[in-house]
Amino acid sequence: MAIQTRPKGTPKPLGQLTAKNLSASAKMQPTEEERDQTDHTAAVSHPNAEAPPPPSPSQPLSKNAQKKLLKQQKFEAKKAEKKAAEKLHKKLEAERKRKEWDEKLASLSEEEKSKLIESRRGMRKDRMEKRSKEREMKIERLARAKESGQNVVIDLEFADLMAANEIHSLVQQIMYCYAVNGRCAAPAHLWLAGYQGEMESQLQRLPGFDKWIIEKDKRPYIETFQDRKEHLVYLTADSETIVDELDPKKIYIVGGLVDRNRWKGITMKKAEEQMIQTAKLPIGNFLKMSSSQVLTVNQVVEILLKFLETRDWKSSFFDVIPQRKRFEADSEKCEGETEGEENEKHDNNDVKKQCTGTKEV
Repeated sequence: MAIQTRPKGTPKPLGQLTAKNLSASAKMQPTEEERDQTDHTAAVSHPNAEAPPPPSPSQPLSKNAQKKLLKQQKFEAKKAEKKAAEKLHKKLEAERKRKEWDEKLASLSEEEKSKLIESRRGMRKDRMEKRSKEREMKIERLARAKESGQNVVIDLEFADLMAANEIHSLVQQIMYCYAVNGRCAAPAHLWLAGYQGEMESQLQRLPGFDKWIIEKDKRPYIETFQDRKEHLVYLTADSETIVDELDPKKIYIVGGLVDRNRWKGITMKKAEEQMIQTAKLPIGNFLKMSSSQVLTVNQVVEILLKFLETRDWKSSFFDVIPQRKRFEADSEKCEGETEGEENEKHDNNDVKKQCTGTKEV
């Protein structure tokens, strides 16, 4: 009987596959999960794929980065502890006042009690009327500012360069800017320009943000003011031009960036690329900065507001810049110390207290 042979390497015909062969073949087939993973990898490697690339393996932190991280963690823990202590103190204080009120009422006759309650209701009504009147006056001032106030733009196009906590810090500064501007006798015409993504999300979470009397434009300021480009002035410490007077026709731009000095000179570079004017505040003519030469966005805006009110740069600087950041110097000895990028993270509890008025408008 002749035995048929087949060349080496030639696969068996399908009918000749044994159960063992079929089992082994089945094991070699990729599972559904493996096929999904293969498809995902292929999609990532494809130049036109929309799926994001897989995250790169985490690199060990340097000693400097570890120190910064530890410092930040300690700061956050201390901040949370302080917040909890303040909350407890507020609760205990409310309980104490309530107890004093109850004891006082218990010691009075019914007639005296009725008079006291009525008097307190009258005081509360007066406070509410006063707040309502102040709110109306604030709305009128901000409405006038839209028509004739000094234009000040906060450039929010740097959100993609900041972490979420830095964006949160900037949003708190913006809230403070709005609160301070609303209290000014002659407020500026404030603009928020170029906010998108996470920046927009955090702004929308602010109490009463939708009711703010402030210009909100998601477009970049260069598009918003394309017909008035010659009037744009970017305030940056890297400029060689010093502001002597605020020109009502000019539109002053403040860089909205909390960067911990990672992006030095970025606002100057942006202004040069857009071919718009630049200038810096005349801080060096009146004082020298101490260890920290950085001002927050709200400090820059508040300095501008103070100058609009007083027309005095020196008093504006000394009223706004914290003592820890400055010391007096004769103008003749000053050698042009600058205010730095307006980007330091602001973490002052007073800001939150003063910004509670943003809920009203």
